[in-house]
Amino acid sequence: NCLFVMLFFLISCFSFILFYKSLSLKPLPPWACEVRLLSLWFWKDLSLFPISKSIRNSLSSSFTLVLPSDMSPKKKIAHPISENVELRQEMSVLDLPELVLECILERLPPDGLCRMACVCSSLKDRCRSDHLWDRHLKQKWGSVIGSAAHREWQWHIATRKDSSFLDRTKGRGLMGYLWRLWPFPFVRSNLNNVSKRRYPFPVNSNMSWYHALETGKFWFPAQVYNRENGHVGFMLSCYDAELSYDPRTDTFQARYPPHGRRAIAIESCVTWDRIRAPPIDTSPHDLHISDCLNELSPGDHIEIQWRRNKECPYGWWYGVVGHLEPCDGNNSYCRCRGSDTIVLEFNQYAFASRWRRTIVSRKDHQEKGNEADGFYGGIRKLSSREDISTWKRLWPTDILE
Repeated sequence: NCLFVMLFFLISCFSFILFYKSLSLKPLPPWACEVRLLSLWFWKDLSLFPISKSIRNSLSSSFTLVLPSDMSPKKKIAHPISENVELRQEMSVLDLPELVLECILERLPPDGLCRMACVCSSLKDRCRSDHLWDRHLKQKWGSVIGSAAHREWQWHIATRKDSSFLDRTKGRGLMGYLWRLWPFPFVRSNLNNVSKRRYPFPVNSNMSWYHALETGKFWFPAQVYNRENGHVGFMLSCYDAELSYDPRTDTFQARYPPHGRRAIAIESCVTWDRIRAPPIDTSPHDLHISDCLNELSPGDHIEIQWRRNKECPYGWWYGVVGHLEPCDGNNSYCRCRGSDTIVLEFNQYAFASRWRRTIVSRKDHQEKGNEADGFYGGIRKLSSREDISTWKRLWPTDILE
């Protein structure tokens, strides 16, 4: 019986080898794998019979020619290296330690956070966290938005009944990308297959505020140096305005409040270096309470409120504290510091100009002036070198009359 079985197997095995070689250049029929499996199980059963070692080895060498590569017994052996490779391939960014993932998200730019937010719901919640977007707000917008802009934003989101400021924008760069992600994010594959998924974000969030500023749909209060494209009548001044960002040109559009009988003035292409957040929380129509008068000495840099008439809002004008008439400017003999009057000089004007100097009271200074020369308001002392250097950078090339 054993001899009969062995002969039957040899005949079937060699016939199958010849048949397999004839089909090596052609796709195998569906039943080919079944035949190979049958041969495998037949070899397993055959190992139970008492066959000589030489015959078993010859059959084994013949059998290995029949097995396909994916059925090789060596594939069944688990190697530690291959297991580690498979584990590394199956890991995701969510498997990283909490601190490492947080450090990665903190270093992503705004568009990187947008892309990451489209991966899954867990990353979406992380990528719209206020502390992540607070850093981007301070980094890009911190120099131009202040407490007044923040209050305006809070009022805007509290009273808004629609999402008009989130209208579709056709801007390019980061702006256009933000729209494509919010509130209708597009996830593009390498094959340019687009699948749309909605990721609505909280309106009252830093992420939403950043988007509103970046799109230019939110007008925020700030101040503009040398308004109306450096009009000669506004040199070395800083006026309140409502600003809207233009992402296509990386500049701003400014709307100034009515100036006397004039309508609202609009200025385009205002650059970043001409904008600042209001340094104090005072309305342009209110008199600033001067709390630095007792500290002022000759040579100090100041800003003072000035307006043309009672109907106009105040603007801030740059000047320095000068010496009184009897004083020759010698610090050893100067007594201007103890005087009840303070001389303010605006050296951008010619020496004979009526705008060159003005005198204010140190003890009871309030708004002073007339319809001809305008009205001088509150005074604030400049202590920051950055503020002083900004004014000097804007100094006119010619002396003003």
